[in-house]
Amino acid sequence: MKAWLRGFYYSLPIQLLFLHFRRYQVLLVFWFMLFSIVDGVFMKSFGANSLYLAPEYLGNVTAISFAIVGIAIGMFIMSWHVTTFILFSRHFKFLATTTNPFLRYCINNSVIPLIFLIFYFFEAWHFDHFKELIPTTDIIFLCGGFICGLLFILAISFIYFFGADRSILRRMLPIINNPKEYITHLQPPTVNVNQEHFLKVEWYLETPLRVKKTRDVSHYTQQFIDILFKRHHFAAVIAVFTAFLLLMIIGFFLEHKFFQIPAAASITIFFAVLIGVSGAFSYFLQSWSVPYLVGLIVVLNIFYKVEWIDPRNKAYGLNYSNKNERPVYSRENLVELCSHVDEDKQNMICILENWKKNQNEEKPLMVMINTSGGGNRSAAFTMNALQKLDSATHGELMKKTCLITGASGGMLSAAYFRELYLQKQKGNNINLRDRKYVDAISGDLLNPMFSSFVARDLIAPAQKFKVGPYTYVKDRGYAFEMKLSENTGGLLNKHLRDYKRDEYSANIPLIFFNSVVSRDGKKMIISTQPIRFMMQGRQDTTHMPEMDPDAIDFTSFFSKQDPYNLSILTALRMNATFPIVLPNVWLPSQPIIDVMDAGLRDNYGQETALRFLENFDDWIKENTRGVLIIQLRDREAGGWENPYYSDNMSDHITKPFFLLQHNWYKMMEYFQNDMLSYYTKNLQYNFYKVTLQYVADKEETKAALNFHLTQSEKTNIAFALNSEYNKKSLQQIQQYFIAAPLSR
Repeated sequence: MKAWLRGFYYSLPIQLLFLHFRRYQVLLVFWFMLFSIVDGVFMKSFGANSLYLAPEYLGNVTAISFAIVGIAIGMFIMSWHVTTFILFSRHFKFLATTTNPFLRYCINNSVIPLIFLIFYFFEAWHFDHFKELIPTTDIIFLCGGFICGLLFILAISFIYFFGADRSILRRMLPIINNPKEYITHLQPPTVNVNQEHFLKVEWYLETPLRVKKTRDVSHYTQQFIDILFKRHHFAAVIAVFTAFLLLMIIGFFLEHKFFQIPAAASITIFFAVLIGVSGAFSYFLQSWSVPYLVGLIVVLNIFYKVEWIDPRNKAYGLNYSNKNERPVYSRENLVELCSHVDEDKQNMICILENWKKNQNEEKPLMVMINTSGGGNRSAAFTMNALQKLDSATHGELMKKTCLITGASGGMLSAAYFRELYLQKQKGNNINLRDRKYVDAISGDLLNPMFSSFVARDLIAPAQKFKVGPYTYVKDRGYAFEMKLSENTGGLLNKHLRDYKRDEYSANIPLIFFNSVVSRDGKKMIISTQPIRFMMQGRQDTTHMPEMDPDAIDFTSFFSKQDPYNLSILTALRMNATFPIVLPNVWLPSQPIIDVMDAGLRDNYGQETALRFLENFDDWIKENTRGVLIIQLRDREAGGWENPYYSDNMSDHITKPFFLLQHNWYKMMEYFQNDMLSYYTKNLQYNFYKVTLQYVADKEETKAALNFHLTQSEKTNIAFALNSEYNKKSLQQIQQYFIAAPLSR
């Protein structure tokens, strides 16, 4: 038994496992990330685990999509073998004298890959069965696809390396067959005693099921062994370079659906390239690797400053070429811009009058819809809620709605529902309550974004496209818009100017597309109408200091940048620029500013709605029977959801840094509740607010906040509208819609 334990401990698989944790631990980071992603720990809020456990190809989860992920995992495993072989083979000189030394190394270096594959299959079964509601029989076929893809790439790889071994053998035969030259490689080598004691290997796996004792190679010179290994190293680097070229090809042809591989595959191939690059650096640059990286970063930064390279995302439709006419982003300019608001107010009153003419009562109820951010979770809930509201109000919802505000996913649904309503008004055969529209707006957006980020943003050469006369670079922002357009049947593929007449005539509700200027937190408000009155709150400068503008009217500020040519898809993306997942959008001002998700400032849309109302209090008092705000939320009101608590020592260290981030939306809710309380205190007209909210039946079944939903999450979201709270809210809304005076 003691001999067996000794042999096990000094076997190559075990010694390699120890070596990975003793040297170049940075390479284990990639394995840690894969384990964490599949387990749902790393990037949980982005839903990254669904990309691996339910990969989509051509819009469906199939054996083919799993096979592609299997190929990618296989490439990653081979890259892992290649890189560690380059770095560690010098510690196992006996491999140089075996047939197919790289194959022998891979067999013995497969402990971590095998553990990962077993873990992956377990997680995939659990996720697909309980989250995607896929039958067990189908899951077996899906896993079979994964295995086929994995075995395919492993077979291709080993065929390549067998060929490399034969090529190396042919080159070494002249040395081996020439006694005079061969004898020079049998001189006693110079042995590094410390290195010999660093690792000791007595046994290795010749095949997965056959153990063999290591061979003494002390009679070979170091030069001879190095020649053998370096030839294998070069063959390995060529293999990794091939993976890099594959990723470039995918990025270049990403427009074609055939090349839109699952995001999990793109991410994994990228990891494979990163591991391979580290191996190549060690092979070619050796001790110069770090200075080279520092120099590369300095050079890229110089190129960025002189604008030879520009990775920044732009707002599609805006004019970025007239640099001399860019507006100045300064206090003075914004104050000047919002000092002339009477004309804009008068224009809005005309719109309100048109809205009133379209109603069936002398003093109609003014409805405003606030919808919260929350990715596809909020998009699915908002569309379900709007369909339910349309049914409860007998088709009167959009007709009575004057303004829609909000953030992120909720606004995607609101804009889509409004467009469907417009198409129905134009005579198209559209059933606003059709379930297919929920499926469309909640369709996957995460896969194309991640695929584009890896294959196009980071790897492939810049590709360009045009919107009118203006040229832009394709990136993950572009991929997001194209996928959203595809999911919604191209209905949102419009420009801001296309809605101007219908909004002015009140054929459809107004929509304010908000975003937040990252420079100072000001709100960027995009509307088809001039709305400079929205740039600052109402104030009495005779009794208090003058307040600076805290918002910008997009079309007025960028009046010389063709603002009405802005793509609606871009306006929605600016409104839903989830950090990291989507790139910030930079705008052509002096100095340059960039904007991101509206949820950072007004996740529920209420702040914007109240400012609009306070500007038209007198008109509302004289012309309506009150205002009803319908708030659609993707989380429970009150701030009790997902409390931030500390249950280990590390939490006490990190809590001060993440406290604000964790409670940001809760504090926003408290603040907006105060705003609402102050606003309604002295109102002279009826004011009502009703909330519909998504609350999961169980905490563990709550949908994740990202741009991908599982089948069980979609079902859970739709079912949430049947809660007692939401049923009561719908009844209240029905009562408020009745054309009769309502007492406060």
